[in-house]
Amino acid sequence: MTSDGAGCVVLFTGLSGAGKSTLAQSLTARLIEAGYRVEILDGDAVRRELSKGLGFTPEDRTENIRRIGFVARLLARHGVIALIPVIAPYRALRAEMRAGTPTFFEVYVNAPLDVCEHRDPKGLYRRARAGDLPHFTGIDDPYEPPDAPDVECRTDLEAIEICVERIWSKLMAHLEHA
Repeated sequence: MTSDGAGCVVLFTGLSGAGKSTLAQSLTARLIEAGYRVEILDGDAVRRELSKGLGFTPEDRTENIRRIGFVARLLARHGVIALIPVIAPYRALRAEMRAGTPTFFEVYVNAPLDVCEHRDPKGLYRRARAGDLPHFTGIDDPYEPPDAPDVECRTDLEAIEICVERIWSKLMAHLEHA
């Protein structure tokens, strides 16, 4: 449980390979060390366990993110800091998540497409460019960058530690006043 019982939802949005999971894992370690209850709702794991059968059409992506958001809100209501490292490519869906979540932070993990393609930890861009992954965000499906994220992390220019510190500061400012 957080020190005062307040939970929240932190959405890490950005292209595949931008560093969303890396940031969420680093922040998790720091939060746990400080005594907070935290859970990562990893997009790939949730898709395997909770959203099995959904594809990657815009409709299926929207449904997957809605499910993740629902679980995150439940966790937050019980004092957990729920971290969601997912692409969440559409502004309207992210706005819907924010509107339905009492304490919500949007972290834009911003790295240019060419940097993400170069990193390509799962080989997804290569497969998308070969035509094996239709509807791949950034290649043949759009990513709509946030207009006004709570925090922006330029992982192509900034060290992970700098980004985590910025997110930490934003979270602590909230949690201290919750």
